[in-house]
Amino acid sequence: MRRLGAWVEAGRTRFAVRAPLARQVWLCRFDAQDNETRHAMVREGERWTLAFEEDLAGARYGYRAEGEWAPDEGLWFDSAKLLVDPYALTLDRRFRQDPALGRFGEDTAGLVPRAVVPEALPRVFPQPPVFARAGLIYEVNVRAFTLCHPEVPEALRGTIAALAHPAILAHLRKLHVGAVELMPIVAWIDERHLPPLGLVNAWGYNPVALMALDPGLCPGGVAELRETVATLRRNGIGVLLDLVFNHSGESDREGGVLSLRGLDNAAYAHAPDGPLINDTGCGNTLDFANPAVRRLTLDAMRHFVQHAGVDGFRFDLAPILARGPGFAKDAPIFAEIAADPVLASRVLIAEPWDIGPGGYQLGQFPQNWLEWNDRYRDDVRRFWKGEAGIGVLATRLAGSSDVFGETSAALPCRSVNFLAAHDGFTLADTVAYAHRHNEANGENNRDGHGENFSWNHGVEGPSPDEGVIAARRADLKAMLTTLFASTGTIMLTAGDEFGRTQQGNNNAYCQDNAIGWIDWDARDRELEDHVARLAALRAQHRVAFTVFSEETAWEAEPGRAMTVADWEEPGRGVFGFVSPVQGEGTVALRVDRAARTVTLAIDPEAPPKG
Repeated sequence: MRRLGAWVEAGRTRFAVRAPLARQVWLCRFDAQDNETRHAMVREGERWTLAFEEDLAGARYGYRAEGEWAPDEGLWFDSAKLLVDPYALTLDRRFRQDPALGRFGEDTAGLVPRAVVPEALPRVFPQPPVFARAGLIYEVNVRAFTLCHPEVPEALRGTIAALAHPAILAHLRKLHVGAVELMPIVAWIDERHLPPLGLVNAWGYNPVALMALDPGLCPGGVAELRETVATLRRNGIGVLLDLVFNHSGESDREGGVLSLRGLDNAAYAHAPDGPLINDTGCGNTLDFANPAVRRLTLDAMRHFVQHAGVDGFRFDLAPILARGPGFAKDAPIFAEIAADPVLASRVLIAEPWDIGPGGYQLGQFPQNWLEWNDRYRDDVRRFWKGEAGIGVLATRLAGSSDVFGETSAALPCRSVNFLAAHDGFTLADTVAYAHRHNEANGENNRDGHGENFSWNHGVEGPSPDEGVIAARRADLKAMLTTLFASTGTIMLTAGDEFGRTQQGNNNAYCQDNAIGWIDWDARDRELEDHVARLAALRAQHRVAFTVFSEETAWEAEPGRAMTVADWEEPGRGVFGFVSPVQGEGTVALRVDRAARTVTLAIDPEAPPKG
């Protein structure tokens, strides 16, 4: 398969870009003074290519493409637009939003980042993933997590490199983190409505270049990521990248012409009459029925494995990957990943929903994939709020067989159990706010989830009342113990282990400020130590939580088995189980909703029953 992108080989520099419907494509080189020189490229089938008899590593470049401008027909060719190479690995600056990006005939060379011709990158021999099922995934917004850490040097704060600092590593080890899941770190652009509000996209779920690391988060480029991954792996911590392959920041019909749109707009899914399909809620949807889109996706994944050594990936709005246009369990992307010698061994995690037709696909991904389980989140919250019964909680504790089927040694649990994620209330806000408070987002509090299954203990927001504070902490401890006692993989969002708050904002994607940043000085140390004890217990006996034992004895009271009447008793909130695990002893759990307590114990000496 012919290569795409820019690369140096045997002293020569080659460029290749896909633009099958363009009449002409130019390579645009920029010198140190930012003067532009255009070079006409040569068509080779669907690609346009150009070679120079010199090593141009470090040189900055972009593309321009000439063709028909007919947005109603899905054609956005405009040679006034400087276009970022979809295969760019490094950019010289961050993207910035401007109305000129979407206006025909306005030159955007002053607005758009230049790609940088990469030096030959060392290949990291893909080692087996450090992360294993039933371990703890720790979801991290790199900037928000490290920006205010008092022990991290100021120059490192907010960057990928900060994750390798000893203070950060010590915290991750204390929690026995199996893998950090990094929220998007590739280059993104703010949504159009944010700059007029004085806001920015602080989460990164609006990418333009799918392989190029964001220069603000990762100023050292691929080398910085590779070195950080290596340091984390030496500490027994894997790295998972949260990648957004479902849409691009070029947005809807009124959006900018930045990269794919101006080169190969057929990469986006279109309705039969021309309009962009918007199964993402972001204005466009990448078309995974298109082999070129699948190739770009797999090439990006391979790049991060081979050149940075990552353990795997979490896919945002993952049903998009299997749409053509409807979701298909046997979509080509699944077989292509499974057959790839670099990718087949990686950890693969689906966010199994999008907003398109038939978009909720929890439990429908391949057996070797893990899936975010939002039913776990909602049902655990509902139980502790008093709105769900013990049967619902028992099902979630036991691995959600109603969703994923029965588990076995050959088919361990695929559920990623979580209480809170980046999207929605923080865990602490779940017990402190009955309603969202997103006024700072500039959308009159209309954005974000309307139903959070949250409760506030009689006071909305912060309270000086010691009784309220104690009650909230008890609920947090109970929910966290529930999480760590559950069969399947578990996930914590950074800071939830010590009570971080977003002041009731349940959609803080645009809050690059104190609302979104983690306040390390305000940590609830008692809660953090509680989580650390749970983490140590689970890490020591991780295998006990991969498959729920068929020999588990559910108990209404210690020593008394649950009866049908117990299971059906309205309002019952007391139950537990004793579960023998081969080679792990016995796991015992006791839940008491009225007392707001959960106890978890593992006796490694107790012999398995039978």
